[in-house]
Amino acid sequence: MNDRILSFLGICRRAKKLVIGAESAVQSAQNGSSRLIIYASDFSKNSLKPVLNAANACGVRAVKLNRAKDELSFAVGKLCGVASVDDSGFAEKLIQMIEAENNEE
Repeated sequence: MNDRILSFLGICRRAKKLVIGAESAVQSAQNGSSRLIIYASDFSKNSLKPVLNAANACGVRAVKLNRAKDELSFAVGKLCGVASVDDSGFAEKLIQMIEAENNEE
């Protein structure tokens, strides 16, 4: 895998700082452990609505990745469209990487 963001998400997963799934991400935001919520570009808008509502209500930043669910799933080793990063260091680094990628476009 040659994608820095996806590789970094794999590291987050192995460090057990990545919670996978919409319901799990909502729970992570509500219990205060989520630092960042990321979601795939092709994730269903209806399924995304409760995730974004929970993120807004709990003050957690939510960021869309320019990656499809298939790419995200391959990177973390599990079917995934939404994930919560539960470590502030990992979250800050991911935000930097995503913003740098968006500025290049």
